[in-house]
Amino acid sequence: MFSFTSAQLDQWIAAFFYPLARILAVAATAPFLSNAAMPRRVRLILGFALTLGIAPILPPMPPVSPASGIGIAILAQQILIGVGMGMSMRFIFTAVDMGAAIVAFQMGLGFATFYDPQSTAQTSVISNFLTLFVTLLFLAMNGHLIYFAVLAQSFTAIPVSETPLDASSWRFLVQMGSLIFSTGLLLALPILVVLLMTNLALGILNKVSPQLHLMAIGFPITLGLGFIGLMLMMNYLAVPLERIFNDGLNAMLYFALPP
Repeated sequence: MFSFTSAQLDQWIAAFFYPLARILAVAATAPFLSNAAMPRRVRLILGFALTLGIAPILPPMPPVSPASGIGIAILAQQILIGVGMGMSMRFIFTAVDMGAAIVAFQMGLGFATFYDPQSTAQTSVISNFLTLFVTLLFLAMNGHLIYFAVLAQSFTAIPVSETPLDASSWRFLVQMGSLIFSTGLLLALPILVVLLMTNLALGILNKVSPQLHLMAIGFPITLGLGFIGLMLMMNYLAVPLERIFNDGLNAMLYFALPP
């Protein structure tokens, strides 16, 4: 007959529920995993499966009863860590949305918006297209598998403990928000240069020949050149996006250990 103590039972519960809380928090905030098209039941099953798979290889959990005040505080901390990890990667995809919004505005398609059920917000057509393209590229690079590897490694880099995270960790996460603007601008820069040259040429043409109706021909020219630039730029997006993905995944793993 098997027998076990309450301390052993607490240790078994902690070894499962602490990692589960972090994994579910990541699944609720990280791009692709938190997509509205993915049912919550699927995310819950995925969280349970990942927890059962990695629980045997995780470092020992703190000897604290999960039902105690300290145990509940540790559980809350794991949820915050998971949210921070998911937000670290979400900044990368938001930067793509920012770059696409800049491109759409410069092309004259800033008004072409519709309700996107994936982001539950009004997004431009260009933003939706580039987001789908980047998501497919992320999956083609086995980004979903890297998610799982990062989650497993995070329990070594950021172990489950009673020690709260330092304030510099959250400051580092907030500073990552600057990637939304800098990375988005860099992604949109090639098309911005093309459209800037186009607008300068149209301005000079308007001075040389004022009788031309530039309002009638300017919009199709900027729209056509914008699509051509977007088509050419997509051939070279893999390399910079791979570097950006790596930066986001590294931030997911080490945001609690800022330099």
